[in-house]
Amino acid sequence: MADQAKISSVEALETFRARLIVFLGQARPVLDEVGGEMTRTRLWLQNDQRMFWEQELRRRERRLEEAKQELFSARMSAIPTGTAALLQMTVQRWQRAIQEAEAKLKALRRWEHEIDDRAAPMLKQLDQLRGFLASDMAQAVAYLDRALTALDAYRSVTPGPGPAPAAKPATTEGQA
Repeated sequence: MADQAKISSVEALETFRARLIVFLGQARPVLDEVGGEMTRTRLWLQNDQRMFWEQELRRRERRLEEAKQELFSARMSAIPTGTAALLQMTVQRWQRAIQEAEAKLKALRRWEHEIDDRAAPMLKQLDQLRGFLASDMAQAVAYLDRALTALDAYRSVTPGPGPAPAAKPATTEGQA
């Protein structure tokens, strides 16, 4: 059995510890950013996009009513048939535009429900990872600190004189 341990790479442990600390310092803001991005996306869907498409639907409905009024006026007056046909196409175009806006709102409502259903498991994993980095990795850094302190203390111990070599039994020459 060896009288002394061979410590060859305390520097590697120190480097690992330093890089682990840097990693933890960089990982936490990234995880926070991912959570923040998810919140911003949800709010964008629930507020900005909903408001935009509701306003767009109202605007398109107004334009449809205006087009219908123009068509009605054209039919009541003696405006040529070509103009009435053009106005009829405008009415149909605005009807399609309203259908599109209604479809967008319907899809938006579906996305609002789906984003929570799909994101919840990932956000849970994100929170677990955040907890792991905050507690377990902090404990790992503390463990490395203690190990490095113990290794430094061990390296600073000077080996004392080893045990005396065992005496060989004296043999007498000539005795058989």
